Amino acid sequence: QVQLLESGGGLVQAGGSLRLSCAASGRTFGGYAVGWFRQAPGKERDAVAAINWSGSNTYYADSVKGRFTISRDNGKNTVYLQMNSLKPEDTAVYYCAARTLEITVLPGAYYLWGHGTQVTVSS
Repeated sequence: QVQLLESGGGLVQAGGSLRLSCAASGRTFGGYAVGWFRQAPGKERDAVAAINWSGSNTYYADSVKGRFTISRDNGKNTVYLQMNSLKPEDTAVYYCAARTLEITVLPGAYYLWGHGTQVTVSS
């Protein structure tokens, strides 16, 4: 059973950068599509970015295109989310999730989840 652990969250000023990591343990991560989701208080959990098992197919929400980059290193069993030009509206708990099929933006389609990491962007 694969377990996911997010790290890299924190407090940053608007315009700053953070890199989130999603590390998998228990089994190789290579066959899984991975998505990053975020949830702000009182809001639904929305897809931010996703990447297929090989890295050849990616998805970005319109709100983060050009600012966020998702990547993966299957040798290290880790998926990254580089977040640049952060805005206060990016403040949320960020979760990574995995599934064995292709990427999708639907949270319910992912069956492995991490516990989340808080990202706070101050204005």
